Amino acid sequence: MQQYNKIKSKYPDALLLFRVGDFYETFGEDAVHASKILGIVLTKRGAGSTSETHLAGFPHHSLNSYLPKLVKAGLRVAICDQLEDPKMTKTIVKRGVTELVTPGVALNDEVLQSKNNNFLAAVHFGKKYIGVSFLDISTGEFLTAQGNEEYIDKLLQNFKPSEVLVQKQFKQKFSQFKANFYTFYLDDWVFQHEFAHESLCKHFKVKSLKGFGIEDLVDGITASGAVLFYLSETQHNNISHISQIKQIHQDKYVWMDRFTLRNLELHASNAADGISLLDIIDQTVSPMGGRLLRRWLSLPLKDLQEIKERQSIVKYLIEKESDFEKIWGQIKSMSDLERLISKVATGKISPREVVMLKNSLLAISPIKEIGLKSGIEGLVNLANNLDPCPELTQKISQTLNENAPVNINKGNSIAEGVSEELDELRSLSSSGKSYLDQMVEREIERTGISSLKIAFNNVFGYYIEVRNTHKDKVPEEWIRKQTLVSAERYITEELKHYESKILGAQEKIAVLEQEIYGQLIDFLLQFVQPIQKSASQIARLDCLCAFAQNAIHYNFVKPVLDDSTDLDIKNGRHPVIEKQLPPGEAYIANDVVLNRNQQQIIMITGPNMSGKSAILRQTALIVILAQMGSYIPAQNAKIGLVDKIFTRVGASDNISMGESTFMVEMNETASILNNLSERSLILLDEIGRGTSTYDGISIAWAIAEYLHNHPTKPKTLFATHYHELNDMSESFDRIKNYNVSVKELKDNVIFLRKLVPGGSKHSFGIHVAKLAGMPNEVVFKANKILERLEKSHASEDVQEKLRQHKQEDLQLSIFQLDDPLLEEIKDEIMRTNIDTLTPIEALMKLNEIKRMLIKK
Repeated sequence: MQQYNKIKSKYPDALLLFRVGDFYETFGEDAVHASKILGIVLTKRGAGSTSETHLAGFPHHSLNSYLPKLVKAGLRVAICDQLEDPKMTKTIVKRGVTELVTPGVALNDEVLQSKNNNFLAAVHFGKKYIGVSFLDISTGEFLTAQGNEEYIDKLLQNFKPSEVLVQKQFKQKFSQFKANFYTFYLDDWVFQHEFAHESLCKHFKVKSLKGFGIEDLVDGITASGAVLFYLSETQHNNISHISQIKQIHQDKYVWMDRFTLRNLELHASNAADGISLLDIIDQTVSPMGGRLLRRWLSLPLKDLQEIKERQSIVKYLIEKESDFEKIWGQIKSMSDLERLISKVATGKISPREVVMLKNSLLAISPIKEIGLKSGIEGLVNLANNLDPCPELTQKISQTLNENAPVNINKGNSIAEGVSEELDELRSLSSSGKSYLDQMVEREIERTGISSLKIAFNNVFGYYIEVRNTHKDKVPEEWIRKQTLVSAERYITEELKHYESKILGAQEKIAVLEQEIYGQLIDFLLQFVQPIQKSASQIARLDCLCAFAQNAIHYNFVKPVLDDSTDLDIKNGRHPVIEKQLPPGEAYIANDVVLNRNQQQIIMITGPNMSGKSAILRQTALIVILAQMGSYIPAQNAKIGLVDKIFTRVGASDNISMGESTFMVEMNETASILNNLSERSLILLDEIGRGTSTYDGISIAWAIAEYLHNHPTKPKTLFATHYHELNDMSESFDRIKNYNVSVKELKDNVIFLRKLVPGGSKHSFGIHVAKLAGMPNEVVFKANKILERLEKSHASEDVQEKLRQHKQEDLQLSIFQLDDPLLEEIKDEIMRTNIDTLTPIEALMKLNEIKRMLIKK
């Protein structure tokens, strides 16, 4: 217990699994936590004494079953192993922590999700920028970036790290990212640029980081250094598979802030049982492809050449069906190359996994052959980067049995012919059984004991068992070792001699197998980087195969992308909603045309439930898919590259942060208005609905006018319930009115879900309430109240307009009416029908007159 307490004091924030013989034990509070999480028995050690403590444990061979449960419960787990053979010491066995497993540093397959990266992140708050670094130790991917708070927030939302390292003094500052990350706080001295730079150079064995293109990222380097320090602190020192570090280039990918990622439901639905875009398009057949597709979805491209290269490969796969099926079949047969080769570097790969690695490499050759013959430049380049490593596959085939076990200690991993000594020892070991069988027959014949048998146990090895009815026939030279109720057990000199021979052979076999296996792993290490490179290309090809599959099965088409700022989608569809429709029901497709010269802003009105939000979202999803290199759900489309996508769709209170629905809405909208560009695509849904009607109309009007008059002229879809905004098209030439049409039949309304030119004047809110199952009494009452309010409101409007009109007449009489401008203003007012004028129209009319006067 002194030894335990000493080790535990070094890892006070981790649950310590303490190896004692064949068990991992936990003590004290650790035992209480472990028993609850793992469902194992909680007992006491030294009950009633001063040293009484809780105790809970499990067999050491069950570690892979229990460890994932502890890590998934958010615990840091320190694994303390015996560092020497108990047989070789007469004192307490030397023990030490061999691995510290945390949510962000895990290599266990049961902890990891096959199609998700398991990133460890570090965030460094510099003087000007914030640095961030992401590392997945299970694949070797190491990424870094730096930028403002908004950019780092976006990256954290995209990469969703399992654990984030933060400098202790910035604990409060990190909370501004408003995300529920598992965090671990490190001492301030770890986040020193010089220390980090030196750590990275030492790890990569370079004198400068210029070769990685990150030399100028001072804060990004600092964050990356903290990640490497954390690996050493958690006893992860075999990390040769982390062979490079890449910068996440902000200007290479489409900008989408955290609100957009959430609103468009790219990776996860906001509803508990909802479906995301990733759920629909992820047809990848390998874990590597699944992880990469998630990344592509987070970071759509802005590079037209790279997008077209992806499109050309997808087009080839669709047209060459036999090649597509062969390629996809080979990828499907592969194991997770990225994680297998990482296990080689960390020394945690099993013989069976080495065989899986070999079989996966063998599947690369047919893919490489097809790619080289394709004639498609992008596919040829991809094939040239594939290396099947024939020397390695041959070595593995010669060294390991095809049906090698999960654990090297189980034996029979090494193939025959690898070692002459091993083959001889195996022959000796296997002949032991036949020798013992012969011995049994001989002794039965010699003694006349028909029930005599030879068996083995761990206490005293091989023995001869004789039932009590025959014990008088036992020869004098046999030595009695154990008495049972119905039998006696004996040993003989001959039996002990052969036992030592057999057991000695088995021990030597185990040592030899481990030695040969260790040599094989050392040989494998030189192939880590080539296999990583091939794995990344296979992942890329898997994603492109998934795009081809989507195009074939979902009727997606190839979009035309160019450097213009126009957006022209013909019969576009929402890919997620379309797949959820009942069998036989067709999705109502819609056209969307946006440009910065004639139709910059489309003002969409229409009833509740008519499909306004779906049109907004599908436009963004189509653009994202297109700039990923995928085909899209439409009849055809011409898309000028988009560099930023902003959405303000839906609303939810952030009560915990003290923010109302309206405050959240305004925060998100302000973020949009402060980050506009010429290639931005903006989707606004029901802006201003979180406050009073006139406040909402005023804010929505002002926002639309701001977007129209902004020098960048960003393309905008603006869905609204405020029909008064339709009047903006009269004063702002690039704002066009559209509505999602309905058909009224007596007391019923049919939603046609078709976007047509012109504004709408009705919301049909009460009809929607009726469809929702509202009691008839409530619906009837609501209609009566609506009629009364409309009459009252109309009357008040008329009286107010009359009062304003009389005052305007009075003011006009002061001026000299022979002035041409005043005559023009007078004519304008006299032509206005004040009985039908809405408040917004009155304001617009007043604004026109004001412009006329200013112009004069």
